[in-house]
Amino acid sequence: RLVVFEDTRNGERFLGKSTKATKETVEIEEQQYPVVKVAINSTFHPFYTVKSKFVDDTGRVDKFKKKYNL
Repeated sequence: RLVVFEDTRNGERFLGKSTKATKETVEIEEQQYPVVKVAINSTFHPFYTVKSKFVDDTGRVDKFKKKYNL
């Protein structure tokens, strides 16, 4: 099914296909589409930007350090 992928950093949106379940919708050109929020897309991914940058939006690194007392 067609869904709108929305970048959580800059609000950029693009239309694609996914089976991911979501409750949010958005209207684009008078049609309703489900919204899937993503943290990284081609505007930030190092493969496309040729920049190396570490981003941890979900706090996984902190959880790991805390768990293993690092």
